[in-house]
Amino acid sequence: MRAETRHQLKEDRFSRVTIATAGNAVHWTVEHQRKLIGAAVVLLVIVGAGIGIWYYQQQQNDKANVVLGQALRTAESPLRTEGAAADPNVPSYATAKERADAARTQFQSVINNYPHTTAADIARYFNGTVEIKMGNYAAAENDLKPVTSVRNDDLSSLAKFALASVYRNTNRPKDAINLYNEIINKPSATVGKSTAQMELAATYEAMQQPADAKRIYEQVQKDNATGQAAQMAATKLQGLK
Repeated sequence: MRAETRHQLKEDRFSRVTIATAGNAVHWTVEHQRKLIGAAVVLLVIVGAGIGIWYYQQQQNDKANVVLGQALRTAESPLRTEGAAADPNVPSYATAKERADAARTQFQSVINNYPHTTAADIARYFNGTVEIKMGNYAAAENDLKPVTSVRNDDLSSLAKFALASVYRNTNRPKDAINLYNEIINKPSATVGKSTAQMELAATYEAMQQPADAKRIYEQVQKDNATGQAAQMAATKLQGLK
């Protein structure tokens, strides 16, 4: 068989295979076109829903942050001196209780209206600190406990630190010690290791366990060398002697 003929046969076979493959692909596409279109529609619905949820959450976060900002400003508003007239241009309060009540109302508004936002977690924390200032330890504990387990380590550390003070003020030092140790083992940007150590040592002092307090203060000195924490620990150690 001549070379030209063999070459032609190869080309013909290749063409037939290629055309058959293309034909099968077209046939498969036509046969499954409805499924493809259906899958595409489902995908678009899922993507659209995701975008819609994200947009809604962003709106909720923005609204929550506005109310949270107002509550924080209320909590930090000045107290008027006795007999002083209120300045309409500068928010102020006659008593600490009046200010605390106003702040609590606003913090609670964030918690109730935007429960699934970071702002709500922050509002719970600050609501707890307001309750601590007012001596309402049971209410403070209810607000702070959920925040100790949030994903944000900085916020959860703050909540643990505040909750530990609640435990100390309600004669539950062992619970406070557990929280301080959690912070020490996993410090954050908001509550450092030495800060928790100093409070832990103070807790041991209050429990009449000076040896444990001494051990912690010495560890603070060792870890911080010439820093401010080391100086504070040195002062505390002198008081133990």
